[in-house]
Amino acid sequence: MTKKPTNAATAKSAHHQPEAGEAGAPVSNRAARAAERRDAIVEAAMEEFITRGFAATRLDDIARRAGVAKGTIYLHFKDKESMFEELVRTVIVPVVAKLNALPPPTGSVRDLIETFAGNFLKEVIGTRRGDLVRLIVAEGPRFPAVADFYYREVVSRGMAGMRALIELGIARGEIRQTNLARYPQILIAPAMIAVIWQSLFARHAPLDAQDMLRVHLDLIFGERRTT
Repeated sequence: MTKKPTNAATAKSAHHQPEAGEAGAPVSNRAARAAERRDAIVEAAMEEFITRGFAATRLDDIARRAGVAKGTIYLHFKDKESMFEELVRTVIVPVVAKLNALPPPTGSVRDLIETFAGNFLKEVIGTRRGDLVRLIVAEGPRFPAVADFYYREVVSRGMAGMRALIELGIARGEIRQTNLARYPQILIAPAMIAVIWQSLFARHAPLDAQDMLRVHLDLIFGERRTT
């Protein structure tokens, strides 16, 4: 007669730990839940920073909005500054990184710049990214470490990409003002103006950022010829 398994044996079988090949599922589930909590914290942090400003935002408010315990935040971030840095990395850096990932231009340098700048304006103006940029402009002077991080991760990369395109435009004869390579800030000025203007004065005088960009590029490259 076959002996029935004892209750202890049944329990052991029911709680059998997966073998090495089976271990992926529970570990993956834990990692997924941790990633979801981290994403919720980052999203809540963005809302709090934009609503309250960097200085006034508290970790307690972020935890409450994210629906997690305050201690959970410290499992992912050491402080408020590191959380803000993560926001910049995930929200703004990818947009600027597209500039340095552009393929060699087959058309004019102006076309390449206009395409990138146009997409940048669409992804920033009137979005949470724009609110974040405005926040950095407003509070950066009070928090030098935040401004320094933003310069390293965003501004310096954008400037390097723009300078490379300007130098290419000069070499091709598309840009006559060679000193522009010394001041790539001039090329990206409309983007910053648009972010600040739209956040402060749009209700009084809405700005057509795309059209302003075209006029700006006309000043640098010359007006487009119409046929």
